[in-house]
Amino acid sequence: MTHVLAIVLGGFLFISGALAAPEKLADPAKEARAVALQKQLRCLVCQGESLDESNAPLAADLRGVIRERVAEGHLDEAIKRYLVDRYGDFILMKPPLKDETYALWFAPVGLLLIGGAVVTAIVLRARKRAAAGAAEPT
Repeated sequence: MTHVLAIVLGGFLFISGALAAPEKLADPAKEARAVALQKQLRCLVCQGESLDESNAPLAADLRGVIRERVAEGHLDEAIKRYLVDRYGDFILMKPPLKDETYALWFAPVGLLLIGGAVVTAIVLRARKRAAAGAAEPT
């Protein structure tokens, strides 16, 4: 019985700690800063959405972290640096251009070029076959 009570009490403490982060900051200027930061950061679960747009639990937790740090007076760059140190450049909606992020920046262009080359090769091959078929006497 004592173990069950300890587990239930621990669960309540864990949940209350998770709920401690404010949903919105009372100061409108600080809330605007927090929202602006959330729009610059990517949800690690959804990956195509910003933290501001995402409904994932991790995104809600990260929004809470951002609001706590804004309320404590941390600068925007310090908050971003903290999250990048923890999660890597991928958390940024616009990651910086450096050796580790070349794939993030150039993979889409590379895939488009490869796709265009494949389509061009198929079209040229089809034209050669059509020209060869038209040139043969029947």
